Amino acid sequence: MKLLLVVALAQRIISLSPSVTEILYGIDAFDRLVAVSRYCEYPPAVENLPRVGGWTDTNLEQIVALRPDLVMLTGVDAQAPLMEPKLHELGIETLAVGSQSMADIFESIETIGEAVGHEVQAKKLADEMRAELDDIRRRTRGRPRPKVLVVVDRLPGTLRDIYIATQGSYLTELIEIAGGEPIMPPARHNYMQLGAEALVVFDPEVIFDMVQALTTPTVAGGGSLSEDPTEVWGTLSVRAVKNDRIYPLTNKLLVHPSQFAVDAAREFARRLHPEAFE
Repeated sequence: MKLLLVVALAQRIISLSPSVTEILYGIDAFDRLVAVSRYCEYPPAVENLPRVGGWTDTNLEQIVALRPDLVMLTGVDAQAPLMEPKLHELGIETLAVGSQSMADIFESIETIGEAVGHEVQAKKLADEMRAELDDIRRRTRGRPRPKVLVVVDRLPGTLRDIYIATQGSYLTELIEIAGGEPIMPPARHNYMQLGAEALVVFDPEVIFDMVQALTTPTVAGGGSLSEDPTEVWGTLSVRAVKNDRIYPLTNKLLVHPSQFAVDAAREFARRLHPEAFE
């Protein structure tokens, strides 16, 4: 959902969200950035930019000193409501973009493109994403749809503090595109906490575990696991464990609501229906 519209052609931008930074790069506007959040890791050139903190400890003095004409952030519960009033008090314009659904992601690309005067590049990026998603739909259409759970966070090395993607979030939309059936009910937020006991009740056929740390974030994936997922999940009595269908996905970019959502859809589909990509 578009939360705030600002005058186009921003020249000095601070991004407080990895997905915003990635979209700016994807529409050839990365050079407008003068600073990013501590969580921004792509493209590699972000390492050359100042960091202004995270969502809840943003360095407002540093932001003022950098003289941005626009601060971009996502409209998630913890970020936009907290930061926008503070930035507005300082006379700094903001643009908060949605991140819950695929429709939000496409609207975010369009809105960010308008803000920097790169409407053509934004349309090109969105069109390429839609074409990729259509290709994945075509490949998986008519195939059996296993029941899938997407885990986005948990206490490392354990099955405690598990957070899963809920029905209606862009990740569960991608599961459907990839030929799976998300098993979680709709919820107000993209993610909800779930106990291991509840996982047994839902009994997923496939679990995508997207919480492992990377050594180096790349578009293609890679990096090293900080634990053995087989051992972590091995104590859980669900079909995904019994049938060896626990899939750790180690690329952080795959859980960002940006153009990399397409990469997530393809990774899901290749594991749900490998025969469709032979």
